Amino acid sequence: MTYRGRFAPSPTGPLHFGSLVSALASWLDARAHRGAWLVRIEDIDGPRTVPGAAESILSTLERFGMHADEPPVWQSRRMPRYQQALEQLKSTGLIYPCGCTRKEIADSLLHAHARNTTLAYPGTCRTGLHGKPARAWRLRVPDGDAAVITFQDRWQGRQTQNLATEVGDFVLRRADDQWAYQLAVVVDDADDHITHIVRGADLMDSTARQIYLQRCLGAPTPHYLHVPVVMNEHGEKLSKQNGATALDDDQPLDALKAAARHLGLDLTTTTSGPNTAETLESFYPAATAAWAKRMGIRE
Repeated sequence: MTYRGRFAPSPTGPLHFGSLVSALASWLDARAHRGAWLVRIEDIDGPRTVPGAAESILSTLERFGMHADEPPVWQSRRMPRYQQALEQLKSTGLIYPCGCTRKEIADSLLHAHARNTTLAYPGTCRTGLHGKPARAWRLRVPDGDAAVITFQDRWQGRQTQNLATEVGDFVLRRADDQWAYQLAVVVDDADDHITHIVRGADLMDSTARQIYLQRCLGAPTPHYLHVPVVMNEHGEKLSKQNGATALDDDQPLDALKAAARHLGLDLTTTTSGPNTAETLESFYPAATAAWAKRMGIRE
């Protein structure tokens, strides 16, 4: 199997340290496997996309020495492909229109919590819209044992999620006519022949849904690895929404070494002897060797 990995940032602002950790992990995994590393700009959520942020992210990656092996993919240019996938699912009867508002869903989940029952979407529109206008499209998840998705995460170990009780039928096209992340990422990974996905652990909860959707579309399932997320001083995930600052393009080495430490990498030695990793040129071989050692990848 030819290794193909990717880094897929959302252009909601400049690259920050939390995103750098994911970018570095995915880059190192590709290089340790002697594979290809791609970049995808996940800009389908129009209201959250910041003008110029994608170009800033790409520029920062270049300044930090992480060069993609192919031209970047832009989700905003792939809308017809997502529609094609939706039509494929329609033809199989696996999806249905949903007329529920956010308030109605929130109320049903609140009542479920009060009854100490499942907090999954209750399937209100499974049997029809009941006079309500269609707002979104949902993928019908199975019941019973078929709803249980299990996968082996290369960092976090064995993971299991019951889609029926923990998630419910999930949205593929939103009420605001935007494509849902779950559909776009599955279609893109399949079309780009991605074999290994390395990303932050905050996205691990989405993995079972994506595996099920891959099966529905007849797409292969990649290998998954979810690295620990970076937290701020308040114990929250470091993100643009809670004030994460942009990386300094003029000081890449300090940030890269800090990202390597977050990933638990020892850069002090390589297979050929000591390495102080004091330049970008010396950092990447040391980091790649340290990643290969930590992940048990044969060089």
